[in-house]
Amino acid sequence: MSNTRKIKRVVAGQNAVDGAGVSLMRVFGYHDVKDFDPFLMLDAFDSSNSADYVKGFPWHPHRGIETVTYLLEGEIDHGDNLGNAGIIGAGDCQWMTAGSGILHQEMPQESPRLFGAQLWLNLPAKDKMTVPKYHDIKAEKIPVIEEENAKIRIISGEYKSQKGATTGEHVQATYLDVEIAADAKWTFELPANDTLFVYILQGEGNFEKENDDMLGEKRAVLFFAGEHLFVHSGKSGVRFLLVSAKPLKEPIAWGGPIVMNTQEELDKAFEELNDGSFIKK
Repeated sequence: MSNTRKIKRVVAGQNAVDGAGVSLMRVFGYHDVKDFDPFLMLDAFDSSNSADYVKGFPWHPHRGIETVTYLLEGEIDHGDNLGNAGIIGAGDCQWMTAGSGILHQEMPQESPRLFGAQLWLNLPAKDKMTVPKYHDIKAEKIPVIEEENAKIRIISGEYKSQKGATTGEHVQATYLDVEIAADAKWTFELPANDTLFVYILQGEGNFEKENDDMLGEKRAVLFFAGEHLFVHSGKSGVRFLLVSAKPLKEPIAWGGPIVMNTQEELDKAFEELNDGSFIKK
């Protein structure tokens, strides 16, 4: 197939502890923003030991980003200063636009397994101070395409003319959960210059040519430009998150949970946190 995407980077990530003591895998983050633009960070979690996660992420602020939390197994309770509260369960996705500023908490509940990922998506400069909001997407609202050797859940964007549960209001991101049967081939077409990466959840596959070495789970694979993604699954099949969007190519000033475009904007955000004016009416 002509103009098939080639692998640019394979990222294994690093074990990290965040929140009040949550063990997770920081797949990519602060030092990778140029390559992964407009995606800022990907944290993956997979544990059958509740001690790894029950301390959770108590009240904390965000500004200038969107967080996309997708759970395959487990349960997370959440709440915010706007009065929103609810549960993210197995198969659910929460797409939160922090915009001008939000205070929230995310508290994983004890379960046989907590398995999922949280993606940070940058907001364009013009939308950094937009009104905060939630898109709570329940599993039954996520369209599923069944093919001969694949199952595709369309969280955001579009796949083969089927629109997903959301389109992404500020950055039109494609977010798919793709399962491919053992020893099968699958292709995906997308704009040639969009940033594209996959995060391998389970199994293994190769992502360039049929006879290339297999890549296994818990890795992100970032691709060069091209119009097609090729996947050939291994003997046990493969399941991965596919994420793509047009890069913003804007300057980034990043401090913890806040991501702005200039140091001045970042300093102002922390000043407002200190003086109580962070939350906009």
